[in-house]
Amino acid sequence: MALPRFYIDVPLVMTGEYQLPPAVAHHALKVLRLKTGDALVLFDGTGGEHLVRVSRAVERQVTVTPESFQVREAESPLSVWLGQSLCATDKMDWILQKAVELGVSRCSPLQAERCVVRLDEARAGRRLGHWQGVIEAACEQSGRNRIPRLDSVQPLRGWLAQLPENGLRLMLSPRGDASLEALIPPEGPVILLVGPEGGLSEEEERAARTSGFLSLRLGPRILRTETAALALVSALQARWGDFVEEWPRHPL
Repeated sequence: MALPRFYIDVPLVMTGEYQLPPAVAHHALKVLRLKTGDALVLFDGTGGEHLVRVSRAVERQVTVTPESFQVREAESPLSVWLGQSLCATDKMDWILQKAVELGVSRCSPLQAERCVVRLDEARAGRRLGHWQGVIEAACEQSGRNRIPRLDSVQPLRGWLAQLPENGLRLMLSPRGDASLEALIPPEGPVILLVGPEGGLSEEEERAARTSGFLSLRLGPRILRTETAALALVSALQARWGDFVEEWPRHPL
C-alpha cells in the first residue's frame, strides 16, 4: 500500500525533528488517522521526496523525524503548457487535476470571448487559490514531486502576445486541418490552446494562427472542453512523452 504523500511549501531538511504545517497535520490526524510510528512521504517541489516517521501526534500537532531522502522524479520529458479557457467550476477543477496527472508542466486559465464564467479580480484571486490546491493535491496523489506552474487568469489575446518564441503551438478546433501524425518532435515546450464550452470565436482562432498556432482537430467528433485538452495531452505523451518509455518503478 502506498504511503501518504504531502506537499510542504517550505524547504525540507534531513536533520532534526519538525512539525507539519497545521493543514497537513489536520489531514494526517483527522482524515488519515496517522499515529506515532507511522511513515509518510513529504516533498517540497524541488525534486525528490523525504521519508519521515511520526514521532509525536498530539491534539492538532504532528512532529516527524526524517529517515531518508529518495532522488525520484516523475516528470515527463515533454514540457506541456496548457492554455485552458475558463469553464464551469467543476469542469475546470477536473481539467487541472487530470492535466497534472498526465504531466502538464504549466497551466494558464484564459478569459475567452465565449466563456460563460466571468471573474472579477477578487473572484479570480479566490479561484487561483482553489486551483493551486487542486494542483498540489493532484501531485500528492499522482506521485509528482514538482508542482506545475499556475498563471493568473488573463485575457486570451494578452496571453498570445507574451508567449515565448520557441516550441510547438497547437490549437484545438473543429475547423482544424493540421495532422497530429505529421507533426515533428518540438524543440522546446508544446503550448496548447483549448477553448471554452462554446469554442473559440473565429477572430480568436485567427489571432492564434497569427501567433503561430497550428489548428488541429482530433478525429471526426467535436470534443467537450473538459475532454479536448486531456485527449491531446495523452496523445502527445504517447508520441513524444513518458508513455513511450519504460520508467523504473519505485515505491511511492
